[in-house]
Amino acid sequence: MKPGSLRQRLEESLGAVRKITSWTPEVAIILGTGLGNLARRIKTEVEVTYSGIPHFPRVTVESHAGKLVLGTLSGKKVAALEGRFHAYEGYSMEEVTFPVRLIHELGAKILVVSNAAGGINLNYKKGDLVLIEDHINLMGVNPLIGPNDDRLGPRFPDLSQPYSKRLIQLTEAAAGALKLQVRRGVYLAVTGPNLETRAEYRMIQRLGADLVGMSTVPEVLAGVHMGMEILGVSVVTDVCDPDHLEPVDIKEIIATANEAGPKLDRLIEAALQKF
Repeated sequence: MKPGSLRQRLEESLGAVRKITSWTPEVAIILGTGLGNLARRIKTEVEVTYSGIPHFPRVTVESHAGKLVLGTLSGKKVAALEGRFHAYEGYSMEEVTFPVRLIHELGAKILVVSNAAGGINLNYKKGDLVLIEDHINLMGVNPLIGPNDDRLGPRFPDLSQPYSKRLIQLTEAAAGALKLQVRRGVYLAVTGPNLETRAEYRMIQRLGADLVGMSTVPEVLAGVHMGMEILGVSVVTDVCDPDHLEPVDIKEIIATANEAGPKLDRLIEAALQKF
């Protein structure tokens, strides 16, 4: 456990960033596996490596760059996290969600979170973009466990609408203008890092999920706790048909995410113009 309260650590991290820049973002963007190219489209004001921010964890996952990019995208002031943290890396939920809390402290009111996910819905195909409209948390942990600081958010935050209907509708309108197909779906989060068994895929289907992944839900829970308006987007990197399951290599998953990346970049850029 790191010394000091969560609030104290946030203040120390905020102070370190504020010594570098006074940039106040409107939108926070988390770029998931293989989806870091959007950061290159930001008109950068300043970049801060995670190692330069007190109390930030260190990225250990392939394809995650590990830097905070502050700048302008589609006319909006943004803060992009190029690389995220996961419970399977050995980090606590508080550490996983710490970057989101810091960007909220910097001023962001909207959170856009992307990920690479397995397609449980057999109508999906590799490379599809899916707007998350709800989630199921099977990680067995929650970033809100522990003492609650009322300055950060309520003890019992409401989860009746964690993903903003307004942002989903605006993003669908942006996709229509671009002639991009987007779907809606329910995302189920597990801890990983292993991919699922056939029996587990069948269970996930029966629970009503369309997607499965190892991220996003902790960050969304922290975002909801702080009152952020949230958009979640998944890239389907493989179709998880338990009756015709084939081995999947993580390099293939990253390659599929990279191929879909430009499509996701265009969607987020167009959607930001409407936010």
